[in-house]
Amino acid sequence: MNTILINGACASRRSSVKILKTLMSAACGLALAASVDAAVQPITTQGNKVLFGGQPGSVSGMSLFWDIWGFEKYYSANTVGWLAKDWNAKLVRTAIAVEEGGSDSFMNNPGLHKARVKAVVEAAIANDMYVIIDWHTHHVGGAITNAAISFFTEMAQTYGNTPNVIFEIFNEPWDDVWWDSQIKPYALQVIPAIRNTGAKNLIIVGTRAWSQRVDEAAANRITGYDNIAYTLHFYAGSHGQWLRDTAQGALNSGIPLFVTEWGSVNADGNGGVNSSETWAWVDFMKKNNISNANWSVSDKAEGASALTPNTGASNWTNNQLTNSGALAKDIISNWPQAGGDGGGGGSDCAEVALPGTIQAEAYCAMSGVKIESTSDAGGGSNVGYIDTGDWFKYDVDIPAVGTYTVSYRVAAAAAGGVIQLEKAGGNPVYGTVNVPATGGWQIWTTVSNTAQLPAGKQSLGIAAKAGGFNLNWIKVERSGSSSSGSSSSSSTTTPIATLQAESFSQMSGVQTEGTGDTGGGLNVGYIDSGDWLSYAGTPISIPETGTYTIEYRVASAVGGGVLSFEEAGGSPSYTTLSLANTGGWQNWTTVKSTITLTAGMHKFGIKANKGGWNINWFSITKGVK
Repeated sequence: MNTILINGACASRRSSVKILKTLMSAACGLALAASVDAAVQPITTQGNKVLFGGQPGSVSGMSLFWDIWGFEKYYSANTVGWLAKDWNAKLVRTAIAVEEGGSDSFMNNPGLHKARVKAVVEAAIANDMYVIIDWHTHHVGGAITNAAISFFTEMAQTYGNTPNVIFEIFNEPWDDVWWDSQIKPYALQVIPAIRNTGAKNLIIVGTRAWSQRVDEAAANRITGYDNIAYTLHFYAGSHGQWLRDTAQGALNSGIPLFVTEWGSVNADGNGGVNSSETWAWVDFMKKNNISNANWSVSDKAEGASALTPNTGASNWTNNQLTNSGALAKDIISNWPQAGGDGGGGGSDCAEVALPGTIQAEAYCAMSGVKIESTSDAGGGSNVGYIDTGDWFKYDVDIPAVGTYTVSYRVAAAAAGGVIQLEKAGGNPVYGTVNVPATGGWQIWTTVSNTAQLPAGKQSLGIAAKAGGFNLNWIKVERSGSSSSGSSSSSSTTTPIATLQAESFSQMSGVQTEGTGDTGGGLNVGYIDSGDWLSYAGTPISIPETGTYTIEYRVASAVGGGVLSFEEAGGSPSYTTLSLANTGGWQNWTTVKSTITLTAGMHKFGIKANKGGWNINWFSITKGVK
């Protein structure tokens, strides 16, 4: 927690907007020393669960590459800040080159690596993130064990009272480094060295066979020490259901797991993205509240790298993300975070059917805010302590695409706050509204804006583009008159569904990028022949069998592309559409096709029979349009 002095009194980082609300005690120095208002919640373990502030949950983020071979350029506050702000990451991992690197290895130059690690740790603390200090080696014994004991003793003495910091004492034991005779005895030398300093931080222990044999650790677990978890690594191109079954068995045996490294490609770091297995792993980790870090922040010429080769050390854009990086960013940005004040979910996280009212404190994930009692009409709680950059999200179900009036019940001691309504994760942005001075933190008024919202089950986000306000509820109402609701098959002008192209649940070969089209946000680009997009995660209800118009928002600088609209998986294919040159990759036009659909739930997909085009969204309208 960062602390500032205001007129001789101390205040937390988030207190600057609350000075008008209350004066802090003259004894606040003692309170701050006890971390009463810690920026992240302490991590503990209980059975097979990792707890954040005493509550089950998980966090997701990125691992940096080895801190040698030129990739140490990413060991900076700039990188950590980018992950926190642009990716909504709540976790970053260092990777200390213990033996690799020759004269630049930790064993030969420990001071160099300590400085790099500390730069990342301090940046993570400043950004309210958890940070893993990873002893990145494959061997133990002799000088390596002695160096680990010395290193982690120093790190524990430095960061033992900092809940952000996690100690990963062994990265990936090779297949011939045995749990019973080598890994566990090593851990039972390093763990006491950490605990003898008084540090209670989470300690993660690697497992045999590149941290896959978690079953061996479950059968002979470490006892006598609290707050221990075990490492599980996977690469979706090489590791499938068999490893998930092994992991589930370890969980069933009662040990907690932490995926400190995963990839969407092959285990050697190469190959293309395996989307289906990646999403299967994501579902497994979410179901079991397993925290995770993707490998890796690097511009190395390999499939696992998040950045394209020869990318610099700052000012990154989505265009510089690899397929692996784009997928990891999508997963991390939308992870149901458990970090930050108050943990993951609010008091009553549940899907809200809209139109309707969302209670602000019923968020399903957040960063930086707190819940407090409200004096507004109806009583209950409101969300407060909202600073610039804070956010929270809600799971909703919107019946139809259209224009909605969104009202916000707010209170603020001073003007200047700005609320941004967005798809959870930040793109697209649906609208912003300014928050006026209401005369106090519990003096309430209602402000509103209009927003074009898509249909279906989704997550809406509220982001504080400028903080300094409280929020009690959000009300979403349909603007203007609705359609007649007739069941006839005549054409309407209102789509029954509009899907943003970047909201795919699975894909092959494409990338997302910032769009110049109306409404901003992202589009899908880099589409080559054979690439595909699946929206199976967003099923669409077709009300009755009949004719429907499918509209596609596309751009192309070359022409000649062919788009196939189909059920996810490829069968049936409803139609193919030839795409012309629109004059540029960001010169957008709308094309359409007419197809026959049967009543019921559909999971649609788009395939590039021929590439060379971008897509921003597609919509489905009943009848001929």
